[in-house]
Amino acid sequence: MILVDGQDGQVGRMEKLEAHRKGLLHRAFSVFIFNERNEMLLQQRAITKYHSGGLWTNACCSHPRPGEETEAAASRRLQEELGFSTPLTKIFDFHYNAAFDNGLTEHEFDHVYVGKYSDKIDPNPSEVQDYCYKKVEEILTTLQSHPHKYTAWFRIAFPQVTTWLENNTV
Repeated sequence: MILVDGQDGQVGRMEKLEAHRKGLLHRAFSVFIFNERNEMLLQQRAITKYHSGGLWTNACCSHPRPGEETEAAASRRLQEELGFSTPLTKIFDFHYNAAFDNGLTEHEFDHVYVGKYSDKIDPNPSEVQDYCYKKVEEILTTLQSHPHKYTAWFRIAFPQVTTWLENNTV
């Protein structure tokens, strides 16, 4: 895992679980996918994930490997988790820090990408429990009424993605 400073400059490397145990700032990415009806692809994380298992979130998220470009890592993980690839566009980044009940902390400098895809999805069951496409308005409603059903980073990034969508198209 790539450890970074507050401007995403690399300051070191560390094994993933150790970085999460220590709550150290590291590079990450989140991918948001929309279909031809402008519905967002959500995935429910596999219950066996090391944190946030069973929660709903964006299409995929992870960490680039040392020496790997962030956009290339986002494309790789989209293929590994959901079985497809599509062009991605970076739209913004954000920093967040969230502690979990199991003692792990996500302290991430998160690069956010969007893409368009409307074809076959082949989820990896070790990563994805379920998936669906939903209208942005429907997600906003359930995010307000049941925020605990979504991952910590999704609750932060989703409103920023919807703001971006007001002036841009995927």
